[in-house]
Amino acid sequence: MTLDTGRGGLPQEGADVSQTSMTDELLRAEGLLVQGQAGQAQELLARLAEDAEEYIDRNCPTTDELQWFSFPTLFERLAYRRVEDDPRELRDVGEPLDRLYADLALACIHEGDYAMATEALKHAVRWNPMGCEYRLNLADLFRIDGNVQEFLALSYSVFERASDARHLARAFLNFVGYFVAQDKPLAAASALRAARRLDVRDDSLDAALDQAAGTDHDPDLVSDEQAGELLSAEGLPDGANAEVAVCLLMCATDAADLGQRDTAAQLTLRARDLVGEEAAMELFRLIRAEDEEGGDGNASSY
Repeated sequence: MTLDTGRGGLPQEGADVSQTSMTDELLRAEGLLVQGQAGQAQELLARLAEDAEEYIDRNCPTTDELQWFSFPTLFERLAYRRVEDDPRELRDVGEPLDRLYADLALACIHEGDYAMATEALKHAVRWNPMGCEYRLNLADLFRIDGNVQEFLALSYSVFERASDARHLARAFLNFVGYFVAQDKPLAAASALRAARRLDVRDDSLDAALDQAAGTDHDPDLVSDEQAGELLSAEGLPDGANAEVAVCLLMCATDAADLGQRDTAAQLTLRARDLVGEEAAMELFRLIRAEDEEGGDGNASSY
């Protein structure tokens, strides 16, 4: 049975949040966006967000001991716990609030309301801090607004959290542009080399590589070792956070043990794309060895 709040979305106080119609309403709004009816989508999503905020205020208080999130899968929860080292109890709000606010931001952008889109993406990041696409889209809005500091800070935050090589490459590209503007061609070349090493299919990366060829920030001007040193001097890593790859592989191991082969394969490929096949296999062996020794290598324990 679907519970009705009067406008769809989150239930009234005391109701079971797992039985709401928010997902159906989000699908409806996303359909409107596809049909080019961004104004109607924005109106619907804004109402859903208002309902959500009222419900959260009443039922999901954040304290020094407790925090609420809307992680879409176990992986994001595990990665948040390991990367952020947040000691609080983590509870699932039971609704895809990050998706709600990301959809609202997209509708606002289509309508030219960048201020509201910025606020919506801040909420998306709050509900799923591991959602690097939200961080990167928010960074782009700050760049458009001329706020370089926030643009760089959000781009930098992706390095520690990225679980998709495409997001990692996009973060490096953001710094390529910054280094070029700051007249640091070798740093730009290094960031571009790091992005290229991820071997992702991305039109922006391809364009950046074409534009850099034969210039003072051509990625072929530096070796991998030199690139690492130059990026380190700028306070940047030269690749993914191994902790994120470990989380992907832990979840892949659990999925394989449960017979979920497709999920296990997808998670393993994401880890490989982040750190390379050799490093991924070594991490996988370490996780299996810890399991065999009775260690806590089970993702669900987080």
